[in-house]
Amino acid sequence: MGNSDIGHTNGKHDGLTYASSGVDIDAGNELVERIKPAAKATARAGVMAGLGGFGAMFDLKGAGYDDPILVAATDGVGTKLRIAIDTDNVATVGIDLVAMCVNDLVCQGAEPLFFLDYFATGKLKLDNATAIIEGIAKGCELSGCALIGGETAEMPGMYEDGDFDLAGFAVGAMERGQDLPSGVRDGDVLLGLASDGVHSNGYSLVRKTVEVSGYRWSDIAPFADETLGEALLAPTRLYVKPVLKAIRAGGVHALAHITGGGLTENLPRVLPQGLGADIDLTAWSLPPVFKWLTEMANLSQSELLKTFNAGIGMVAVVDARQAEALTALLEAEGETVVQLGRITTGGGVTYEGALS
Repeated sequence: MGNSDIGHTNGKHDGLTYASSGVDIDAGNELVERIKPAAKATARAGVMAGLGGFGAMFDLKGAGYDDPILVAATDGVGTKLRIAIDTDNVATVGIDLVAMCVNDLVCQGAEPLFFLDYFATGKLKLDNATAIIEGIAKGCELSGCALIGGETAEMPGMYEDGDFDLAGFAVGAMERGQDLPSGVRDGDVLLGLASDGVHSNGYSLVRKTVEVSGYRWSDIAPFADETLGEALLAPTRLYVKPVLKAIRAGGVHALAHITGGGLTENLPRVLPQGLGADIDLTAWSLPPVFKWLTEMANLSQSELLKTFNAGIGMVAVVDARQAEALTALLEAEGETVVQLGRITTGGGVTYEGALS
């Protein structure tokens, strides 16, 4: 009693290392080596160096731009990651990460050029980390942008065992004067591009709905021929390449990525003051996953439309005279296109009919 040195070492320790505190530098270096082939596969015109430097360089003239305007976007995957962690199925959340950034960029009229990721975890698990970053590289490859850098942070004490978080940063460019929205007017046609499921928004409600439904992630989904976890991890659709072709064909006045806030909140973001949108809810069928969520959570139609994409992941506002040609172009590029309605005078989004 009274001896302050009992149980202590006078502040001295024998042989403490960074590894003994929970950070494995060698594992981080091994991860970089593992992901180099995936990153190399995303190379495109303008990339000036590979992974490993203190920064990443990109040559805009080498990418073909004369008078470019840069556009940047950042996003994450949200609580969809919780499902990936709980089911140990992390192969596609990297695609979600890329999609949430590059789908936003293209709405400005920009071509995504390069991408950087931030991956933080408590303990680096090489196989899982490799799968995650390979998913990011796949998303980059499918959207025509290069994965040119990133950060892997191993932070014991900040994340529980197995937990991780992702953030993404995308930079794109357009020639000066080509930014969107531009020229939106009364009578323009709304073309909806189908989603591939829930994408990456509303997952706190999704997880709560699954909890009260009594289903487990490993149960076969009542709306699909796969487990519930697999069905709800379907990655966000990448719209970049088809939409860029539509923009270059002419007649696209605006684009809205339907993320958190649904059609209700996202479409008005691209409309000038004094204009609104009239949407026919009978123009498309509600995908089975949303029918199930609606039933299990007893969602009102208004709640569904402002929380989820409801089957429409991107909306193009187009010149009525070119709507037919642009529909054909987008369908030829693999998109499912629905004519949702038109731009009208007024404000906000007006719905007609009911989802079914």
